[in-house]
Amino acid sequence: MKQFPNSIKYKKNHRFGSKFRYLFEDKFFFLRKGKLGIKLLESCRLTYKQIEACRKSIRRSVRKKGKITINGFTFFSETKRVLGTRMGAGKGGHSRWVCPVRSGYILCEITGVKSYKAFKALKGAATKLPVKACVVGNIY
Repeated sequence: MKQFPNSIKYKKNHRFGSKFRYLFEDKFFFLRKGKLGIKLLESCRLTYKQIEACRKSIRRSVRKKGKITINGFTFFSETKRVLGTRMGAGKGGHSRWVCPVRSGYILCEITGVKSYKAFKALKGAATKLPVKACVVGNIY
């Protein structure tokens, strides 16, 4: 999985305001490709390492069977000032790449595996995330 985008229009981003926390309809709020998925119950900023730990946990449980779809991609750059610097020296340097997500976001989906095994794998992967998450599914 790619860690950050190849090219970006601006080097540094503005922070998201409080408006971001409110729930708006989004295409990633419903299962699209898989039978089961992990739904985030809180808004947060996920780092690449957190998403990768979630993916590895699922892959370890499922082995080679099944297809995993990850909807999160770290496209947002966060900056950080060096500790002990004085005020007025401008914005800090690039610190890390994050994926801002709202509550209700489907982070990853799984298909092609028995439902019990997939549920167990997703439940284990949800514990790797820094926010509350639950497993949701399409029952048709």
